[in-house]
Amino acid sequence: MEYLHILSVLVIGYFFLFIMAKLLGKTQITQITPFDFISAIVLGELVGNALYDQETGIPEIFFAVTVWGTLIYATETLTQKFKRARKLLEGEPSIVIKKGKIIFEELKKNHLDINQLQHLLRAKDVFSIRECEYAILETDGTISALKKALYSTPTIQDLNLPLNNPELSVTLILDGEVVWDNLKSINWDETILKNEIKKFGANGIKDVLYAEWKKGEALHVQTY
Repeated sequence: MEYLHILSVLVIGYFFLFIMAKLLGKTQITQITPFDFISAIVLGELVGNALYDQETGIPEIFFAVTVWGTLIYATETLTQKFKRARKLLEGEPSIVIKKGKIIFEELKKNHLDINQLQHLLRAKDVFSIRECEYAILETDGTISALKKALYSTPTIQDLNLPLNNPELSVTLILDGEVVWDNLKSINWDETILKNEIKKFGANGIKDVLYAEWKKGEALHVQTY
C-alpha cells in the first residue's frame, strides 16, 4: 500500500506541476528571480512532503498546488500590469559600474563583493574591470556589461563590410534519425538527403550522428 501511495503521489504530482509550469510561463527558468526561486522550491516541496505523509491524499495535493500556483500566477499578473508592484516583488536592476567606476554602494546594497562581480563579468567576456564602461546587475542575478570603446568588438558597420542577413541552421539528422519537419521546411526529401550524406562517406542515415543544413553553405555532416 505504501508503494501504491508513493506511485500515485508522484504521477499526480508530476501532472499538476507540469500544468502549473505551463501556466506560469518560461520566466520560472529563463528569468528566475529570488521570489521565483523560492516559489519553485515550495511548489516542489508540496509534492515531495506528500510522499512521506500517508494521511495526505490526492485531493490535498491538488488543493495545495492549486492555491500556491494561483498565488504565484496572481503575483506574475500584478508585476506585468503594475509597474510599482513589479519593483516591489521582482526588484529592479542596479548599475554597479558606471563610466568605468565601481559603485560600491550598489554592491553593498545587493550583497555583492568584488570577487563575485569579477566572476560575473568574466562570464560576459570582461576579464578586467578596466575594460568595462557600464555593468548592470539584473533582477535574476546576472550581469549585463558594456565594454569601453577601446575594448569593444568592431561591428560590420564599423568595418564598412557588405551586410549579409543571418540565416538559421536546420538540423536534418539527429542521432541517426531524420528530423522530417526540418527536412520538409527546406524542400528536401529522403532521396536528396541520402545522396548528400554519401558525399561524406555515410552509407545510410543510421551512420550519421548529426547533419546540419544552412543556406548558402555546404551541408555539415558528422558520422559515428
